[in-house]
Amino acid sequence: MRHKTAFITGASHGIGRAIAETFAHAGYHLAVNCKSSEKELQILSKTLSKSCRITCLPFVGDASDEDFVSHAFQTVQKELGDINVLINNAGISHIGLLSDMSLEEWNRIIQVNLTSLFCCCKHAIPSMVHNKSGAILNISSVWGSVGASMEVAYSASKGGVNAFTKALAKELAPSGITVNAIACGVIDTRMNACFSEEERRQLLEEIPAGRFGSPQEAADLALSLVNAPSYLTGQVITLDGGWQ
Repeated sequence: MRHKTAFITGASHGIGRAIAETFAHAGYHLAVNCKSSEKELQILSKTLSKSCRITCLPFVGDASDEDFVSHAFQTVQKELGDINVLINNAGISHIGLLSDMSLEEWNRIIQVNLTSLFCCCKHAIPSMVHNKSGAILNISSVWGSVGASMEVAYSASKGGVNAFTKALAKELAPSGITVNAIACGVIDTRMNACFSEEERRQLLEEIPAGRFGSPQEAADLALSLVNAPSYLTGQVITLDGGWQ
């Protein structure tokens, strides 16, 4: 059977790194991307290539820059063939009052968290449509459904991810391509390191599972979703320990 290839954004650490490791162990060839953690991404790529006996191509650049994305996808096509799975994981947060937020900060959140989906999906879709198969998975947040005080821009961007997921799923279902999202709760990653010990304790008290989620749990769910029956599409699946 021909190998499968996955393209993963935001793969240098956290959920994206766990997804890359999980898919590599499952036999996928990979194209992994990050914007600034070049050393971490290079080490990850070399480690997975050697330990899992797969090809892992690193791409350092902005996933919301269409020129960069276009070049990356062309390179993957030449080196590995068609991309079977696209995982849009790149994301950043911003905590603070909306009235104190600059337009530049707002635009950056929207670009990284939402425009990157447009760029990557636009370049992944043609070969998937041609092959009548493929899977797109977007990493979202519970705040995209319920909103969070002091995180208006982040919540808005993730709400956009959820709507993007449902709309694109309808567009691509006739071609046998699935589009789903995982709405994460509090996952124990670098992004949530901003919380103080007291804030972390308060969060834990609110989560019925009594703990934060792990990047590995998100990665395991991601692999399950891309391998699920094609009738499962257009879904935003919550992974939050019963929190929201």
